[in-house]
Amino acid sequence: MREITIREALQEALREEMRRDATVFIMGEDVAEFGGVYKITLGLVSEFGPERVRNTPLAECAIVGAALGAALVGMRPIAEIMYSDFSPIAMEQIFNQVAKIRYMTGGMVKVPLVIRMPAGGGMSAGPHHSQTWEALYAHIPGLKVVMPSTPYDAKGLLKSSIRDDNPVIFIETKKLYGQKGMVPEEEYLVPLGKAKVRREGSDVTIVAVGRMINRALVVAETLEKEEISAEVIDPRTLIPLDEDAIVNSVRKTGRMLIVHEACKTGGFGAEIAARIADKAFDSLDAPIKRLGTLDCPIPFNPRLEDYVIPNEHDIWAAALELMGREFKEYSGERAVEAAAR
Repeated sequence: MREITIREALQEALREEMRRDATVFIMGEDVAEFGGVYKITLGLVSEFGPERVRNTPLAECAIVGAALGAALVGMRPIAEIMYSDFSPIAMEQIFNQVAKIRYMTGGMVKVPLVIRMPAGGGMSAGPHHSQTWEALYAHIPGLKVVMPSTPYDAKGLLKSSIRDDNPVIFIETKKLYGQKGMVPEEEYLVPLGKAKVRREGSDVTIVAVGRMINRALVVAETLEKEEISAEVIDPRTLIPLDEDAIVNSVRKTGRMLIVHEACKTGGFGAEIAARIADKAFDSLDAPIKRLGTLDCPIPFNPRLEDYVIPNEHDIWAAALELMGREFKEYSGERAVEAAAR
């Protein structure tokens, strides 16, 4: 295997699927020569031409509506929304058309449509370009919601999403685009609906979404020094959710902490907590704890932005509380950085 970034992994997935299937094409704002705002589609137009890498007007509702029409007549469109923050402009198409048409036709039509959208903060991009709304899409029956956190998963999950006959909301945490990881050169897929245990443990389960996985793993290593064994689970896909993986982990550890970058109120962590309350309440030795971004618009100022988004110190303190330990200052490798936040 070789080490590549999430950006490169996504590019490879798009290129391989376009070579494999002539019905796959890309459409969105500046996706052709410019390569998209985060350069995920850079260079694809030179190989596949402007018919299959299509620039569109700045009109998200039109992008999604046209992509839906193409999917209904046998194509496999990949629609890019420049920022997830702009996706509400296409809400009517996504919520009332894309998500419902296969059901309303009794399965007579398929909707093989992927809607890609960068999300999340950490870029000092301000309140209009830093939100993450996975819970919003997970609430709508008929949509699948995918959120990878590693290059391996980004490539494998995108390829699976493109081949799926149902609409997929593919959320890319933009702060992770430059993250590197091992990815095989040979063909592979990562199935939708299968979580990944990133670290095994026995005392507390940490379910982390998107870039919170990295922070949870850093904290888990530090917790080991306090003789606390943390199991870290990456759902990878929120819809369908690998409920069994999370339930089995909580039954083993007796404690659960959920961490996501979306704001806490109404975040997907509440759904995970509710399912554990339904399925594994008797296994809990402590109340379920949730961490999310503070319920406020994402600040432009980088220090304020870091303050409102969960960091290692927050995860550390929550884990100690779950274990009934007295609070102590975070002492991990990134303690200075975490304290500054």
